Amino acid sequence: MRFLLNITDICKLMIKRLSLLLMFFFHLFTGNAQLCTGSLGDPLVNISFGSGANPGPALAAAATGYQYVGSDCPADGFYTVRTNTNACFGNTWHTLNADHTGNANGYFMLVNASLQPSAFYVDTVRGLCGGSTYEFAAWIMNVILTSSCGSNSNQPNLTFTIERTNGVVLQTYNSGSIPPTAAPTWKQYGFFFTTPAGVNDIVLRMVNNAPGGCGNDLALDDITFRPCGPQLIPAIAGQNSISSNLCQGNAATYNYSCVVSSGFNNPVFQWQTRFNNGSWTDIPGATSTNFTNVVAASRPTGLYEYRLTVAEAGNIAATQCRISSLPIRLTINGNPTATASSNGPLCEGSDIELSASGGIQYVWTGPNGYAASTASPTIPRAALNQAGNYQVLVSNAEGCGAFANTTVIMQAGPALSLAFSDSSICEGGNLQLSAAGGTSYDWLPATGLSATNISNPIATPLVSTSYQVTVSNAAGCKDSARLSVTVNKKAVANAGPDKTIVAGGSTLLSGSIEGDYQSFQWNPSPDIPNPNILQPTVAPVRDAVYQLNVVSKNGCGSSTDEVMVNFYTGIFIPNAFTPNNDGLNDLWNIPALDAYPGFQLKVFNRYGQTVFENSQKSRPWDGLFRGQPIDPGTYVYIIKLNQLLPVLKGTINVLR
Repeated sequence: MRFLLNITDICKLMIKRLSLLLMFFFHLFTGNAQLCTGSLGDPLVNISFGSGANPGPALAAAATGYQYVGSDCPADGFYTVRTNTNACFGNTWHTLNADHTGNANGYFMLVNASLQPSAFYVDTVRGLCGGSTYEFAAWIMNVILTSSCGSNSNQPNLTFTIERTNGVVLQTYNSGSIPPTAAPTWKQYGFFFTTPAGVNDIVLRMVNNAPGGCGNDLALDDITFRPCGPQLIPAIAGQNSISSNLCQGNAATYNYSCVVSSGFNNPVFQWQTRFNNGSWTDIPGATSTNFTNVVAASRPTGLYEYRLTVAEAGNIAATQCRISSLPIRLTINGNPTATASSNGPLCEGSDIELSASGGIQYVWTGPNGYAASTASPTIPRAALNQAGNYQVLVSNAEGCGAFANTTVIMQAGPALSLAFSDSSICEGGNLQLSAAGGTSYDWLPATGLSATNISNPIATPLVSTSYQVTVSNAAGCKDSARLSVTVNKKAVANAGPDKTIVAGGSTLLSGSIEGDYQSFQWNPSPDIPNPNILQPTVAPVRDAVYQLNVVSKNGCGSSTDEVMVNFYTGIFIPNAFTPNNDGLNDLWNIPALDAYPGFQLKVFNRYGQTVFENSQKSRPWDGLFRGQPIDPGTYVYIIKLNQLLPVLKGTINVLR
């Protein structure tokens, strides 16, 4: 792989542009580039090779013996124009995916040198200003890898010469050897020279000093040829930078100045302006180092730039003779499109939800000193006095602001009132509820209510219940309240089961009360030693009836129950019965056994088999055994009353 440019007459325009390009390379490759340290003018030549899809077009105007190819990886003595190159010649070249600016669609020139070193570019540049200084500059990369050619590749070495048209050399510059780099590395090289007075045309000559062979391969990009002069230092009065911002609709006045360092013999000044990166134009009458920029409030948004251009007297009209300061930038930013809204109309006690859009910062103000700094603030449980106008200042990223307003309408809630808050009823009773202050009503729960959509339903709950009523007014605003109805249980007397005693005995009455009671008493009290206990002991001498009287709490009435105490003089055991279902003497019954809660009774046939038994509770025998009538005959019974009394034994005749 070799890089060498040979001079050929392809076309004069291509010669001119390549001439400037190679001139820049000359200055770039010296290693100690002599780039302009003052201020530069607009480029007279600016070769960026353009942008687009691969391959790029051949150079339209150049003097070179190199031939153009449209494919990647040109051979010796060829060049191409591309947006990228990929692992050429067995991955011995760098892979590039963009031009030197990082633009993936930007073209650069890729050159594979010829074998023999020689002058490879000659061009004449015309129309320069005599007695003026110019800079050539370009970006270049050695595309060979450091490991290629046995790590000993040929390195590009260029000599640039600026001559008068009569051959007198004005400036010579050598790039020195341009070494390979481990990673793709663009580097800018350049030099500057001064044209003698009266010299307007120069000849650029470029010589490739490196031998051909393995290496000497280049990528070239962004070649410029610009006027160079003393340093120009622009400033804005009262600011530390040369950029300012203004919001649309605001008027302002800026005082610009520019310090021009020594170097001109007789400088002439001209301020220029451009809008949104358009073309620079002279500002009539702005011909000193100071300029006052009066900005009207009606000025459209956009980027306005101002610069001072300087040239020697007599050259100011020629743009190729001017140098220019860095631009002073004024950006007029648009104001945000502010919007504001709210969720009204609202009912008293609801949350106000404000919302704004159009910026990045928000400042709200409103009634009663309200303030917030978010886009969508919420005012919880708002009162009537929080209705009214809310204003928000919306600011964008440039600091410009606009106001928006929204009106919050608040509706008064219903004047809800209850006839009572809590009450109680007796079990089985009812109560009329009552609410007022609205046009419609809704009661919950519906259980026990005569209706749910009236102001005064009848409540007949079975258990204590908490009711909620929601009242609405004509505006649709609602309010709610709760009341509790406590259901008091009635006291229910239970005198207990009937009892049986035998003469000389006593029994314990099994009284109980269900529900809330206030008091109770047994009657007749003379037969009861303590009538004010629920389970008193009684010992009547005849059949007796006792009454338990209970008075409920909370005025819920009274309750009465009776218990019978059967009195027997002794235990009578029948010796016969006729279980033939004629309604006469069909059962064998010993009711006095109930006086002995732990008794046991068994009846046996002649085989000793138990045909009937009973305990705890006296139960008549119907003469059945396992559901079948027993045979007529004599049967033996045994009765154990308790542990203290003797066992009773005897016989019983079953007759049919």
